[in-house]
Amino acid sequence: MRAPLNRKVYIVGYDIATALGSSLDATWQRAVRGEAGFRRVSRCDTSSRSNVVGELPDWDPAALGYFDRKDLYNWNADYVFLTMALCIRALAHAGLEINAETGPRTACLVGSALNGSDALRIAFENYIGKGPLKVSPYLLPNLCANLPAGKAGMQLGFTGPIFSPQGACASGNYAIALGARMIRDGDCDFVLAGGVETCLIPEIIQGFANMWATIKVDPNDRAFNDPTQASRPFSIDRRGIVLAEGGGILVMAAEERMADLGLIPKAEVLGVGWTSDAHHFTLPNRATIVRAIAQAIDDAELTPGDIEYVNAHGTSTAKGDKVEIESLRDVFGSHLARIPVSSNKSQIGHTLGAAGAIEAALGIEAMRRELVLPTVNHIPDPEFANMDLVPNQARRHPHTVFLSNAFGFGGTNCCIVFKGV
Repeated sequence: MRAPLNRKVYIVGYDIATALGSSLDATWQRAVRGEAGFRRVSRCDTSSRSNVVGELPDWDPAALGYFDRKDLYNWNADYVFLTMALCIRALAHAGLEINAETGPRTACLVGSALNGSDALRIAFENYIGKGPLKVSPYLLPNLCANLPAGKAGMQLGFTGPIFSPQGACASGNYAIALGARMIRDGDCDFVLAGGVETCLIPEIIQGFANMWATIKVDPNDRAFNDPTQASRPFSIDRRGIVLAEGGGILVMAAEERMADLGLIPKAEVLGVGWTSDAHHFTLPNRATIVRAIAQAIDDAELTPGDIEYVNAHGTSTAKGDKVEIESLRDVFGSHLARIPVSSNKSQIGHTLGAAGAIEAALGIEAMRRELVLPTVNHIPDPEFANMDLVPNQARRHPHTVFLSNAFGFGGTNCCIVFKGV
């Protein structure tokens, strides 16, 4: 096996869809104002008290203009169309054209924790209500994790590797990390990498509620009258994640291919650290999280003191947030007091397999604008004293290096260091 080429890897474009808006621009305008995009679920009926979610506010595949009625009927897993739309927009943001030269050298890696669960629900309803012959012959393709990337390839014409990294809530970061390695090693020159999740169906909402993973909004909770306050990472009254849908796609390129194609770098993928917990299917393991963070910094050939911002996993669960802060303290020591740490999930909720990619894009955009986005809905927890959690308002903070954390069910940890250009 030939040796890796050790090429530098750059982010040249990206786009996202979140509960704040179905594009990067729409999301950014509200995020920088410190808004949160939560409401009671409208996509389905559920009696669960965990009924505050992050829905895409203006998502309509039919309005995109490049799907006909037959496509819309057959491909009834929303993550397929959302992936295609985000890939198209991310390429436009990058200014990268897929053609006979670039297509064979372009890969697509799109992670998802729950894949086409909405299509599976439709199939169950049809089977029970209309009979077995009404189960769509497109059901299995809608469930295949690689199909969103495959459909994007059919639309755009790239023929490099396609697959779906399955790392639960760390899937988006795994896609970026694996894509960076593929470019570094010379397997491809360009990668569309990220994650997409469309998981808001009654069974998934209730399943998370029964695990006690999501917040149950009771009348005495501050989110009862104002659902936008439901997600509150690192707050003393945090009570669980807010389940959300969304997606993010980043376009990565090898350094030597950018100049001849006129691509403009937005950030460099500098270091990757990944571990598994061997501990519990939902509870995090401090020791292996510490290793993942430390490995990412070491892979970037930096020291903890070089990190200038941490985009935290920050899910708004009591134990998860505590373990993440303890892990950061273990790695950064006294440096941590001067490093801003914030959680985008306070504004967009937990998008599961899409979270890492969305947060990477928001982190890069903030770095380019010399800002850090806030941790909104924050009420200080004395346990996290002497930390800068960027409470409630975005802040000017010129920086050139940041760490983005992602951890997932099953004990998946993937941390990435990005550098500005």
